[in-house]
Amino acid sequence: MAAIKVFGHPASTATRRVLIALHEKELDFEFVHVELKDGEHKKQPYLSRNPFGKVPAFEDGDLKLFESRAITQYIAHEYSDKGNQLLSLGSKNMAIMSMGMEIEAHEFDSVASKLAWEQIFKVFYGMTTDQTVVEEEEAKLVKVLDNYEARLGESKYMACDHFTLVDLHHIPVIQYLLASPTKKLFDERPRVSAWVAEITARPSSQKVL
Repeated sequence: MAAIKVFGHPASTATRRVLIALHEKELDFEFVHVELKDGEHKKQPYLSRNPFGKVPAFEDGDLKLFESRAITQYIAHEYSDKGNQLLSLGSKNMAIMSMGMEIEAHEFDSVASKLAWEQIFKVFYGMTTDQTVVEEEEAKLVKVLDNYEARLGESKYMACDHFTLVDLHHIPVIQYLLASPTKKLFDERPRVSAWVAEITARPSSQKVL
């Protein structure tokens, strides 16, 4: 039995973030499916793993974690000698990487997840996309991606010249948006477009798809 367990749902972007990190590190793990449509994440025993009732939850031996970005940071640090290096080492580099992770979480993901919900998940659930919301969120995403285009003029990836957690954290929601009209916003920016193509083509990205 693998010491590492991930409790989550394969369609969840937060769950996918953790799975990509594990694949990047070439680690063995057990995936435990949590059925969201049955509300399994809102009941015991799942709530003992994540009291906020969200996926994923994570166990590595006696360590129990939730919050996907905290989990990926643990994986990157604890297994730094395995698979691909996901950190940018040195205090200055780590600060730049931390800044990038904050930007992804607060500026990018908050907008991108709403766009994925409106254009992908609502359609899947037979609900109607709210075009007004899409237009409002795309206007916000334009500003973020303009900053990304400039940033990618300074380094190949978001934090430095190699793939790190900053890039990894973007992948799951981008995978959804590439199947939506919002894809055009990535395509219109040459550096962003090349970066998106690169990170979504990684074997770890393809495995979670």
